[in-house]
Amino acid sequence: MSLQGPFNDICILRLSAIGDVCHAVSTVQAIQRHYPNAKITWVVGKIEAMLLADLPGVELVVFDKKQGKAAYHSLKEHFKGRKFDVLLHMQVALRANLAARVIPAKVKVGFDWQRAKEGHFLFTNHRIAAEKEAHVLEGFRGFAKAIGVPHYEPSWQMPVTQEDRDFAEETLSPLGDKVLVLSPAASKAERNWLPEHYAEIADYAVQQGFSVVITGGPTELEVTLAKQIESAMKSTALNLVGKTNLKQLLCVLENASLVIAPDTGPAHMAVTMGTPVIGLYAHSNPARTGPYLYQNYVVEVYHQNLKKQTGKTATQLPWGTRVKGKDLMQQISVDSVKEMFDRVVNEKAL
Repeated sequence: MSLQGPFNDICILRLSAIGDVCHAVSTVQAIQRHYPNAKITWVVGKIEAMLLADLPGVELVVFDKKQGKAAYHSLKEHFKGRKFDVLLHMQVALRANLAARVIPAKVKVGFDWQRAKEGHFLFTNHRIAAEKEAHVLEGFRGFAKAIGVPHYEPSWQMPVTQEDRDFAEETLSPLGDKVLVLSPAASKAERNWLPEHYAEIADYAVQQGFSVVITGGPTELEVTLAKQIESAMKSTALNLVGKTNLKQLLCVLENASLVIAPDTGPAHMAVTMGTPVIGLYAHSNPARTGPYLYQNYVVEVYHQNLKKQTGKTATQLPWGTRVKGKDLMQQISVDSVKEMFDRVVNEKAL
C-alpha cells in the first residue's frame, strides 16, 4: 500500500557501493519524473558522490565514514531546522541505520521484515512491500512504489560533462569501432578471475577484430592484476588502470562495445550507459546482484557451488546467500566465456 503525500521534500539514504548507487539512480530519476516539483536530497558516500556529482535536480550530502562519529554530528547539523516529508532508507548497514536516526523526516521508509537486517526496522516506521527473489535494483524500485510511483522500467541519465565524453572519445577513437573493456578487479581478490584467463579471452577478442582496454582504479590490487593480464597476453591492450576518474571511466564504458567484469561497480556503471556486460559470478547470486539489463549474459558457477556446499538451491535458502571459497572463480572456464562472447557479438551485431 502506497503512502499518501504530499512528497515535496524527499530524502534518499544510500551511501554505498558504486554498483548499488547506480541501481538507485534509476529509482531516484523515476521519482523525479513522477514528482517533478519535489526537492530531492541524497545522503551518499564520499567516493560515490564523485560519480553522482551534478546529478540533475538532486542535492548531494556527503557522508564520509572515515570521520567516524563526527560524520553523524555533521549530518545532524546539516539538517538542523529541516523536516523531510519522507526518508527512503535504502541501506541496511549499521552505519546507514545510525545515519537515518539523525535525518529528520515525518515518515522513514525501510525494507520489509525479511530484508531488514542489522536492526534496520528500528530506524524506520514504514516498510516497502516484500518481494520474492528480487534483484537489488528491484528492491530499490519498491521504495518508489511505496510513495506512489507507478511501475517503471529502469533508465538512467548519468551526470557526465562534455569534457568527460571528449576524454573517452580521444582515448578510444584510435582503437577502432570494436572495443572490449576488461574491468577485471572486484573489491575482494577472491572474486577476480585468473589473470591468464583474462589474457586468453583478450587475445581471443583481438583475433575477432576487437581492441582491448583494461580499466580500474589506482589500488595496488588493480594495478598488479592489470600488469599480470598484460604480461600473459600475446597481443597488446590499452591499460587505463588508475588513469581515469569515475566520470571519465563512465564515458569509456559508454564508448565500449562490450564489457567483461566480475561482481564489481564498473559492471553496473556500464549498464547505466547501455553497454552490454558479460558478468563473471561465483560467490553471489547474479539474479540478485548481476548486471541488471544483461543478466542473460552472465557466466556463473554460483548455483553449482551453492548446491555443493549447502545441498540446497538458491530458492530453498535465504535470498542472497553467498558461497564461500577462495578459488571458486577459477571454475569459470575460458571456453564458457568465449562462447558467451560469441553470443553477445552475434546478438548485438558488434
